[in-house]
Amino acid sequence: MQDNALWSLSALRRLEIEAQTQGLDLMQRAARATAEWVGRHIAANARILVAAGPGNNGGDALYAALLLMQAGHNVDILLPETPSSPLTRQAIDTLRDAGGIPLRQLAVDYPTPALIIDGLFGIGLSRPLSPAWAALIQRLNQYSCPRLALDCPSGLDPYTGQAQQPSIQASHTLTFLCHKPGLFFAAGADLAGQIELATLDCPHALLPAADGYLNRQDARRLQRQRDSHKGSHGTVCIIGGSHGMLGAALLAGRAALAAGAGKVYLLTLDHSLAVDPHYPELMLHHADTNLSLPPADILAIGPGLGQGKVARQWLLHAMDTALPLVMDADALNLLAADQDLQNQLATRKAACILTPHPAEAARLLACGTHDVQADRLAAARQLAERLQCTVLLKGAGSLITAPGQPYQLNTSGGPALAVAGQGDVLTGLITALLAQGMTPVEASCLAARVHGLAGDEYQQQAGGPIGLSASLTAQRCSYWLNQLL
Repeated sequence: MQDNALWSLSALRRLEIEAQTQGLDLMQRAARATAEWVGRHIAANARILVAAGPGNNGGDALYAALLLMQAGHNVDILLPETPSSPLTRQAIDTLRDAGGIPLRQLAVDYPTPALIIDGLFGIGLSRPLSPAWAALIQRLNQYSCPRLALDCPSGLDPYTGQAQQPSIQASHTLTFLCHKPGLFFAAGADLAGQIELATLDCPHALLPAADGYLNRQDARRLQRQRDSHKGSHGTVCIIGGSHGMLGAALLAGRAALAAGAGKVYLLTLDHSLAVDPHYPELMLHHADTNLSLPPADILAIGPGLGQGKVARQWLLHAMDTALPLVMDADALNLLAADQDLQNQLATRKAACILTPHPAEAARLLACGTHDVQADRLAAARQLAERLQCTVLLKGAGSLITAPGQPYQLNTSGGPALAVAGQGDVLTGLITALLAQGMTPVEASCLAARVHGLAGDEYQQQAGGPIGLSASLTAQRCSYWLNQLL
């Protein structure tokens, strides 16, 4: 569906050219969508400042300004630079014919408007901002009013999420034709504000194949027959919990129970706990040097594993099995330090899911964390191809990639989940969903989605993101799994 599709920049540009060839005026359609947005959100006769740039994004803004003037709004038009785009030159001529007089600059005492519309650059910015443009963006950000970015906040790269300093700090973004991934991760997660899509009613025949999708995975695969038993829902074994990090394994195991696994074994390197007093359903075993595994359908390794000799032995043993495998935390660190292990993983026949955060991904790719964050999608894809695994790159706008498949971008979740132990919960969720018959991509997508929804629900109920523990998150995930059935 177009509402969830993510197209590459080259595919989007080809669509725009084809639409123009066929006589579809996308600029006018974008302007109408903008005016309709304003009509839904801003009071009639309000003062609106429309800031237009020299390219096509400025044309969208200028035609929107004309429609808003005709609707009775008090519109000021800021056009600091002569339009360079032929379509935008046509837009300014049309606006002037209707009585619109653009300003070259704002007066020092220009009052705060009800709304600022950012039509400076959108997705078309491919060069560093000049000092004059940077100063203007900084000034627009200082007004205490809503700011609506058209297509993309000016200064933000809509595909990598990297932002120039300064960039427009939008309260809302109205993006056109398709969603842009950079609005949801890296700096875009904080700059784009509330994101809405206007598809511009583009004919279906013109739409390109999707490069990826917004993650909307449901839980229909988890529907249960009345005539079922614990064996019907899979047996999970989680390996980890070395000295001082036993809690990580417990969190993963508890999350696996909360996500519906029929049975959950924990193999812990720390032997100090015989039973989980809060969740006695967990079957705790000692991960000894005999490397004996309980009967299980799915393995997960990494939460609290450590990086010692015994930990590495268990990782080797887990990789040697024919079972689907989820790898997180120290399992990823051990993998990053050993090229032979990486080669073995890349040729492993059974499915494997890796769940790195950016620093772990950087170790696996032998680069810096900044390099991963500079292009999260490229990093996730590179990992998936190199290691022939499903990869869930965690963070704002978590990405799920697998060789030969469209990527998935998760949009749920936020800062409430930025506390210790949440990664362990995610590992347990994925493992349990795999055990119940979901594919690696489906399990990763659904786990990421419900984990994020649990965080969003807490933030809404608590009035802010502070105080959500990983232990509480797992139980909230059960609720959301049932809602998505």
